[in-house]
Amino acid sequence: MSEGRFSAGSVALAFLMGGAVGAGLALLVTPKSGQEAREMIKGQATAAREEALKVADEVKDKANELLEKSREAVEAKKAVLESALEAGKEAMEREKERLIAKMQAEEEESAS
Repeated sequence: MSEGRFSAGSVALAFLMGGAVGAGLALLVTPKSGQEAREMIKGQATAAREEALKVADEVKDKANELLEKSREAVEAKKAVLESALEAGKEAMEREKERLIAKMQAEEEESAS
């Protein structure tokens, strides 16, 4: 990955962390009672956790998609290589038969 580019997961995580820090700072500077502050922190933590789980699921889905595409690409390349190998074997066998026939013809010509 080139310098200055970030994955969607890292951007989302940074966004979530920034939101959590911002929410925490807002709680610290907003005059609330202890109970209200705890409830607000709890709500923010729950929301952050849910968002983090959502992002984690999305990253997992993307990783699975990439893995499946990679498997498909490997299978396609494998099929091409197997086909090329088979064609090479057939060509080698034909050339071998041609050379044997040529050698036999030369032997018969020499023997005559």
